[in-house]
Amino acid sequence: MSDDKSTTPTAQLETSGDGNMNELTSLIQGVLQQTQDRFQHMSDQIIRRIDDMTQRIDDLEKNISDLLQSNQVEHPPAANN
Repeated sequence: MSDDKSTTPTAQLETSGDGNMNELTSLIQGVLQQTQDRFQHMSDQIIRRIDDMTQRIDDLEKNISDLLQSNQVEHPPAANN
């Protein structure tokens, strides 16, 4: 009998196991990359929406301030008698 492990069934399983492990590693890396890409996309969307809401709030505050100022000019407070 020979001590050559490359021809034994166990050695063949180990070799194919390495191939399966490489495939599994590659598959997991692909899934993790897709997940990371999705999270990055969602994060970017959330940041854009927050920026949009911030702009709207700023516009609303300006409009309210303008209305309050125009209301004071048009209707000065009544003098007390």
